[in-house]
Amino acid sequence: MEAAFWHERWARNEIAWHEKTAHPLLDRHFHRLRLPVGARVFVPLCGKTRDIAWLLQAGFRVAGVELSRLAIDQLFAELGVTPVITDHGPLLRYSAEGLDVFVGDLFELSPALLGPVAATYDRAALVALPPALRERYAARLQALTAQAPQLLICFDYEQHRMAGPPHAVPAAEVFRHYGHHYTLTLLDVLTVAGGLKGQCEATEQVWWLGGRSTG
Repeated sequence: MEAAFWHERWARNEIAWHEKTAHPLLDRHFHRLRLPVGARVFVPLCGKTRDIAWLLQAGFRVAGVELSRLAIDQLFAELGVTPVITDHGPLLRYSAEGLDVFVGDLFELSPALLGPVAATYDRAALVALPPALRERYAARLQALTAQAPQLLICFDYEQHRMAGPPHAVPAAEVFRHYGHHYTLTLLDVLTVAGGLKGQCEATEQVWWLGGRSTG
């Protein structure tokens, strides 16, 4: 899936995935990461998610990366914050108190530019990517964050019944991408009310990825 797809969706305001409030599963399960107030949380492919406002209000610092500059302009406008914008080659950095968002391709972001993070919150990144990119993404995410713990939210459904995104990411795939470096715990499985996009039955799964597995 090419960058043009996402730029076009934002330009047309075709962002049905965007929720007007923070995800309820964030509120229910974020404490599982056991982070101290002030810890820095990485939100990949963040868009203008209201989850960022939730994290900031809870006392955490946030770092994000997003392909669409339009999305990040809207994010800061909705937060009521004026960013300081700096140029970092292929990326722009939007900064404000407690918040840094890099605009551009996640694969252009380096660990040095991102800086240390205590955890990753992936609600809409892994499921946004087609199969060919998910393995590369998972490896890059671990390199960027030094395998920081994660709270990961995925969908599972019969992929042939609906074209993603969001794509189906079943448990076996989560283990394939992350099981060698994390202990994986399935925290919650919820039925998607009315079906995913009203088209097919689906579940939403919440994973905690913590520590290194011994396998």
